[in-house]
Amino acid sequence: MGGNGGSGANAEKRPNELLNSWFVRSGWSKGELARQVNRRARQLGAHHISTDTSRVRRWLDGENPREPIPRILSELFSERFGCVVAVEDLGLRAAHQSPSVSGVDLPWTGPQTVALISEFSRSDLMLARRGFLGTSLALSAGPALIEPMQRWLVPGPTTPSGDPEPSAPTRRPGRLSKPELDLLESTTVMFRQWDAQCGGGLRRKAVVGQLHEVTDLLQEPQPEATSKRLFKVAGELAELAGWMSYDVGLQPTAQKYFVLALHAAKEAGEKPLGSYILSSMSRQMIHLGRPDDALELIHLAQYGSRDCASPRTQAMLYAMEARAYASMGQPGKCKRAVRMAEDTFADAEEFDEPEPDWIRFFSEAELNGENAHSFRDLAYVAGRSPTYASLAEPVMERAVDLFGKDLEHQRSYALNLIGMATVHLLQREPEQSTELAGQALDIAKKVRSERVNTRLRKTVDTAVRDFGDVCEVVRLTERLAVDMPETAEAV
Repeated sequence: MGGNGGSGANAEKRPNELLNSWFVRSGWSKGELARQVNRRARQLGAHHISTDTSRVRRWLDGENPREPIPRILSELFSERFGCVVAVEDLGLRAAHQSPSVSGVDLPWTGPQTVALISEFSRSDLMLARRGFLGTSLALSAGPALIEPMQRWLVPGPTTPSGDPEPSAPTRRPGRLSKPELDLLESTTVMFRQWDAQCGGGLRRKAVVGQLHEVTDLLQEPQPEATSKRLFKVAGELAELAGWMSYDVGLQPTAQKYFVLALHAAKEAGEKPLGSYILSSMSRQMIHLGRPDDALELIHLAQYGSRDCASPRTQAMLYAMEARAYASMGQPGKCKRAVRMAEDTFADAEEFDEPEPDWIRFFSEAELNGENAHSFRDLAYVAGRSPTYASLAEPVMERAVDLFGKDLEHQRSYALNLIGMATVHLLQREPEQSTELAGQALDIAKKVRSERVNTRLRKTVDTAVRDFGDVCEVVRLTERLAVDMPETAEAV
C-alpha cells in the first residue's frame, strides 16, 4: 500500500472530528470515497496511490495521510459542497510550502514575476511526470484572494505590502528579432485554437513548456519594448495554462497560473488583458461556489479597464457579472447586467478597430450562452423556477444553434447542449433533455475536458433522480456507463 501511509507511529492518535464531520455530511460511503481518491490520483499521474475502505477508516480515526492525499481530499470535498474546503478544514496537516508556490500574495515586480513563473512552470512540468501535479497548492478565496488582486490597480511595481519597489537597472539590449516575437505570438494563438477545439487536456503541457521558454527569454537582457511584448505573451500563455488546468479539474494549479498571468499583464501594461484574466478567475470562483468572490473580481476587472477595454471585452465582463449575480440569487441586478452585456455587444459589432485574439472567443453564440446560463442559474436558486427557465430557453436555443455551426469551439457547443438539457429538466421535459445530453456525449468523447464530463454526469444524475423511470433516461444512463465508464466513481 505504498504512497498511502501516515506520518508514523502516534500513541496519542485521536479520531479526526473535522474529517468525520465532512465525510458524514457528504453522504459517501468509505468505499465511494476511496474510489474517488484513486480516480483523482490516476488523473494526476499518481499511480502508486491505491486506497481502500480500511485506509479511509484509518484517516477518520486520526491517521495523517501523506501527500498528495490531503490535497486530493480537499479538492473532492470542495467540489462536493460547492465551496473551498481547505486541507486544514479537514483536520489534516498542510504540507510545508515555499513562498513561491503557496498563496497568491506575490511581489508585483518584473524580476520576481519572471522568476515565479519560471519556477512554477518548471515544477509543473517536472511534477506532472512524478504524479504530484497541483498537490503542493491550496486554493485561496475571500479576502486572502481579493486583497492581493486589488494591487493590480496600484501604479508601478509593488511588494506584497503595497510599498513601491525600486526600478530594476536598465539592461543591455538582447538579440530577439521581430520575426521571432511574431512567431511567439502566433504560436499562442494556435494553442488557444487547439484548446477551443480539443479541450484543456490535450495540449496543456505544451503550453506550460512554451511559457517556461518565454520566461527564459525574459531573464535575458531585452529592450523595453521587446520585454513588454514578452510579458504580454507570458500573460496570455499563463492565462491559457490556467484555463486548461481549470478545464481538466486542477483547480489550485489553475488559480496559481491566473495570478501569475495577472502579474505578467501588469508588467506588459496590458489592462484589457488583465481584465480578461480576472474574468477567468471569476468564472472559476463561480464554479467553486464563491459568487461573492467572483463578483469582486469582475468589478475589479471593470474598474481597472474602464478607460481602455473594447466594447467586446466590456460585454464579456457584463455577462460574467450577470453570472455572479445569478448565482447569488439577485435577479434584478442579474437582468440589468444581461441587458448591459447585450447593449454593449451591439456596439462591439460596429467596432472597427482590431481586437486581441484572446477576446475573439466572445461571439454572439458565447453572449447568448452566458446570458442563458445566468437565467438557468436564477431558476435553480429560485427553487427550480419555471419563469426563469422559460427566459433561459430561447436564449440557450440560440446559443446551441450558433455553436452548432462553429467547428472551432466544440467544447463550448457541448457545454451549451448540456445547459439546454438542464433547462428542459427544469421544464420537466426529460425526453428533450436526454436527446441533447446524448449529442453532448458524442462531443465529450472527442474533447478532453473534465469540465464537460462532470457537467454531463451531473445532468444525467439529475435526470435519473427526477425521471429515473423514463425509458430515454434509462437508455442514456446505460450509454454513459459504456462511453464514460468512470461515471460510477464521479462525484
